[in-house]
Amino acid sequence: MPLRTAACVLIAGLGVGLGSPAATAGAAAPPLVLVLSDHRFTPATLTAPAGQKVQIVLLNKDKATEEFDSQDLNVEQLVTPGGQVTFSIGPLKPGTYAFMGEYHPETAQGQIIAVEAPP
Repeated sequence: MPLRTAACVLIAGLGVGLGSPAATAGAAAPPLVLVLSDHRFTPATLTAPAGQKVQIVLLNKDKATEEFDSQDLNVEQLVTPGGQVTFSIGPLKPGTYAFMGEYHPETAQGQIIAVEAPP
């Protein structure tokens, strides 16, 4: 095979893999939506993919300001009454990460479970 033809085959072969799952594996995870109502987080347990940065959208349906607080995640975010805040966490190692509402810790509690993606 002439050198020029071999180079064209090699370049064409490289282009085939551009749309492969491995090339798109770094795609962002969809945001996790968390609602605060009656000083409680819903859902109380969220599942996130391990090894990826994840956005959390926090909606406050209460008439009081709350602070999403997590020592495990190293995050503190204020959300005003009727407001919304978006923030990122991770990438996380597989495991469970607790969070709470700083102003209502007895009721506003939850956790994020980071899980490995199936092969």
